[in-house]
Amino acid sequence: MHQVARKLAADGPAGWQRLDAVFAATVVASTGTALYTDENQQLVARTTPSPEVMTLVRDHRRLSSGFGDGPWWRLLLTLTGEGRIEVDYDFGTEPFPDDQLFAPEAYRADLEAYPREKLPVWLAAHVRHAGRQLRPPEVAAAAAGEAGIGTAADGGLLPPLPVMTARWAVLSAAFVAARSQWGPRLMPAMRWFEGAKRSGCSLYTLPGGRAVLSGGRWDAPELDAAYNRGETLPELYRGAPFWVADPVLNHRANRGLLTFCYWWDHGRWYRGDSPDPGDCAEALPGLWTTDTVARIVTGLLGEQPTERQRTGVGTLIAAAEVGEVTRDALVEVFGTAGSFDLENAFYQLLLGGVTAPEPIAATDAVDRVARHLTDRGADTAAYRVDDLRADRISAGWMVYVPVDPGEIAIGRAIFYVADDGVLERSSSSVAPSQYLPDFERRFRERNRALT
Repeated sequence: MHQVARKLAADGPAGWQRLDAVFAATVVASTGTALYTDENQQLVARTTPSPEVMTLVRDHRRLSSGFGDGPWWRLLLTLTGEGRIEVDYDFGTEPFPDDQLFAPEAYRADLEAYPREKLPVWLAAHVRHAGRQLRPPEVAAAAAGEAGIGTAADGGLLPPLPVMTARWAVLSAAFVAARSQWGPRLMPAMRWFEGAKRSGCSLYTLPGGRAVLSGGRWDAPELDAAYNRGETLPELYRGAPFWVADPVLNHRANRGLLTFCYWWDHGRWYRGDSPDPGDCAEALPGLWTTDTVARIVTGLLGEQPTERQRTGVGTLIAAAEVGEVTRDALVEVFGTAGSFDLENAFYQLLLGGVTAPEPIAATDAVDRVARHLTDRGADTAAYRVDDLRADRISAGWMVYVPVDPGEIAIGRAIFYVADDGVLERSSSSVAPSQYLPDFERRFRERNRALT
């Protein structure tokens, strides 16, 4: 390696103080990059090593093939301006960067030249999965008619979908508020989680109250058995409906690293040959119970969260599960004086569909009813628009014309205007206490729709 280092040093630009070079190679492909930085650690130049250097590197790899279980896949070299050199060899313990990963054919050729007892699971999958976990829509449609409906997953472990999405939103908001790179995140119709140990998952919600939760454990023994010992992969899609297809599967399916797939349909979770959800815990965010979520959120508040904050966390989770989170609920947990990012956190809750609509003003509710009456040509002589009054109720306003003193009105119109602008008409024949529960339920259902 000293020859390589000397050549790279000679080829470097003036003023460099540190050189970091990375080489990746197989018997049929090789690539390299050299980064030169100055005394302030600022990049001076990024170069591609010369053909002479690449020949020296390939020769070194060929000579190293007699040691251990095959030659290195990547070589990392560091050289300082004072002449100190460090060399590290990468045998694939961690996945290679995309720009240093070759096509499967290149690794297969290398394995023919230098057989190995075992490959790292991720590399074995890259070389040998051959698209076995892909499920394009046409394949999904053909398979759906043959395999039944799958097996009901253990409902005691995976929360029902509406509860799961609410908890996911709270966790996403909490990690965003804490400005953490970790934790789950979400967008409309898509939620994802990448753990610190390379396990992770995604949750796609579909029209009709359907969803697909899939992902992979980094060290799953079934992948090792399939790709290193030739055993059969589990049939994760056994019994899956036609809409469980590539567009809504976790990206690990593209690389043959999917280890579980659950789908939500008709109010319950199903699975094929996926393991019990508890066995996939490291690939899922901690949304198993309210206490689990509360413990994670509280842990993001600092070393000594107050009792008020702890109570606020429980309130926040409960509000999310009924789709009624407000900014005040978020402030109660994270405050306003610290370094928490409340605006982006609230936006996660908004995208998750768990926020309460901003209350409309009383004047807007009255105007809404007035327009409704005039647009329909109602008799406003007996029901004067100018006399409309609005009383605040949960989730909106009750708008009506009060009766004159001593007057008895039966069947007089009463309007209910929800905070999302929906207007409903009732009458004085139905007591508000009787009408309001269903009015509030309809409001929650409209505004808790999965996105």
